[in-house]
Amino acid sequence: MAGPLLFEHVAVNVADPVAVAAWYCEHLGMRVVRRGEAPAHMHFLADASGRVVLELYCHPPELVPQYAQQDPQVLHLAFAASDVAAERERLLAAGASTCGPIVTTAADDRLAMLRDPWGLALQLTQRAQRLVG
Repeated sequence: MAGPLLFEHVAVNVADPVAVAAWYCEHLGMRVVRRGEAPAHMHFLADASGRVVLELYCHPPELVPQYAQQDPQVLHLAFAASDVAAERERLLAAGASTCGPIVTTAADDRLAMLRDPWGLALQLTQRAQRLVG
């Protein structure tokens, strides 16, 4: 039997992958590791660890979900933050919108739900205990 499969990336169909990628790079600390041309304009973005990759693309455009109308629990991208409140305020100033207050879970994690300027849900997580590693 071959070794275990390693997670490579998550792909999200968005209306404007060029603009979304630019915002994620500027405000979420991601970097473009590969990009494609029209019509899909795919952008593969790596986080600061270099272990997590997000693909943003638009293909086919008619299948881009109405993210702003979805409950954030249907789909959200979670980002670790050392100070959820400060990061929340910074992202709100950069064009994100809020999906409610900062909450503390039974596990003592602090969570904040936001939407990026295109409506995709983002979760800021300040874990009391790391999930892995």
